Amino acid sequence: MPFRPLHSRRRKAQTRPPTKLRLKKIEQEILDGILKSDTSAAEKYLASDYLGVGPDRVTQNKAEFLSDIKYGTLKLESSKYSDMKVQVADADMAVVMYRSNDKGTYKGKDITGEYRWLDVFMKRNGKWQIAIDQGTQIAKP
Repeated sequence: MPFRPLHSRRRKAQTRPPTKLRLKKIEQEILDGILKSDTSAAEKYLASDYLGVGPDRVTQNKAEFLSDIKYGTLKLESSKYSDMKVQVADADMAVVMYRSNDKGTYKGKDITGEYRWLDVFMKRNGKWQIAIDQGTQIAKP
């Protein structure tokens, strides 16, 4: 490695956001879109071969999930993330786990409650995307 002054190395590192912060930002962008019934962030950040397993234990591909957002099948009035943890496995794979406190409906049914989510991110062509996610409702005590 050629010698570079410490201050030039530090400046370069600061120009790229750390992976953990980037993935948290992606999660928030997707949620913000869902709250507005806007699919643009989900379209961008879900892999073409995305597979999701919802709290109802039903699997969905990307097109099905986007349709649920766009046509109001999934309608969130509010949602707040907490307890978000990011585990970076290597340069091209990471797992994000978090809780959500949601108020809304899915297929006309009230889904208000707390959920635990696990999202598997893959970096493809230099871009982070969710390949797989799974959600589970947290039982009330």
